[in-house]
Amino acid sequence: MRSEEHAEWERDFPVRYLLAREDSDDEEEAVPWGRCAEVEGLFMDPPPLPREVLTLRGCPRESLLVQAVAAGAEPVRLLGDGMLSIEPVDPSRDGPARFWDLEDTTVLAQWPTPGDPERVDIVVGTGVRRDDFAGSKRMPSSPRFHLWFPSIRGDSSSVGCRSIDGLFTPRPPRPTQPVHLIGCEPAAPLLALLCRPLPQKGDRVTLWPLDHHGRTMTRYHLDPHIVEARPSVLGGALIDVTLTDPGDDRPTLAARAVWETWSDGVPTRPNQWAQFDAEGRSEWLRLTHAGPYGLQGISDGTYHLDGQHVTDRTGLFLALGEALLGPGTNYGTCLDSVADCLCGGPPVVPPFTLVWHHADIARHALAGHILDHLDGLSYFEATVNLLREYGVTVVLQ
Repeated sequence: MRSEEHAEWERDFPVRYLLAREDSDDEEEAVPWGRCAEVEGLFMDPPPLPREVLTLRGCPRESLLVQAVAAGAEPVRLLGDGMLSIEPVDPSRDGPARFWDLEDTTVLAQWPTPGDPERVDIVVGTGVRRDDFAGSKRMPSSPRFHLWFPSIRGDSSSVGCRSIDGLFTPRPPRPTQPVHLIGCEPAAPLLALLCRPLPQKGDRVTLWPLDHHGRTMTRYHLDPHIVEARPSVLGGALIDVTLTDPGDDRPTLAARAVWETWSDGVPTRPNQWAQFDAEGRSEWLRLTHAGPYGLQGISDGTYHLDGQHVTDRTGLFLALGEALLGPGTNYGTCLDSVADCLCGGPPVVPPFTLVWHHADIARHALAGHILDHLDGLSYFEATVNLLREYGVTVVLQ
């Protein structure tokens, strides 16, 4: 299924979205489900998680978390967002780890663990969300608890505790926001679903937003819990379809302005992403494409990275992609994928020279992002070292 082949119809308004079922990553093998003039309610910031109180039992005094929140001149109370993993001692018997997100975490109290003066119990207020798509769904027989808070020390584990009180409690489902497919022309699979008594849950499908040229900008998954289908407000033979529970894979409100910029086509001017906040930049990076691949490697050139807007990790990858491949592309979306690109794939391969202008902006902005698995380097230092390791001459200006 090529999006350009389904982007035209004989109506006074354009096709803005396609619906397809994908059984593989190959777009041409996708099965068309329909096309729509618009989608209302797609952009949504996730509602804040309900506040809960957890007690982290038996945290070692030498751990980063205990040292950060210990009574002192400036003890840390606002930990922010973090992650919890519950890992089995024996993965072969108990399966993989379980993962939880902790949102807007605050330290409420602390005291020495009874009977163990080398450990501390810490009470936190937080929002809790279990990752149902990663890890085992049952508790290991001998669990190990590990927590990460980037606000303390980048990607390093902040603490490992013996147990957590209050974690395993029933939680009500989070409210959802309906999505309305406006001006929808259904294909055979969607028509078959609509012919059944409503409400209906169909196969998981993918929403393809199109730019003004009919090119797919990105893809989002929808779980079509259809509760209503009616003649469209746009008239003709079109219908409007309401999905009450379309799933969690939704673009944020910040993504709307990014999509509007990209709707004119792949950006051709550098630094257009700089105007957006962290969420907008993440969406911009999501829309960039890697490559193009398959071309003969170009090396020995000199490229200039404009670092005046590199104030976060996402900005770093956006600026690097623009320096080497031009606007609208990426040369990796994390350090691991940058390493993959340096090994070959995109047309620019080492050796080459990268002149990093305004490098001190990134150096200071990423100074607090420490990577323990890279000998405690900051994210900026790790990036520079990675480039040099693969044969890039990095000139910091």
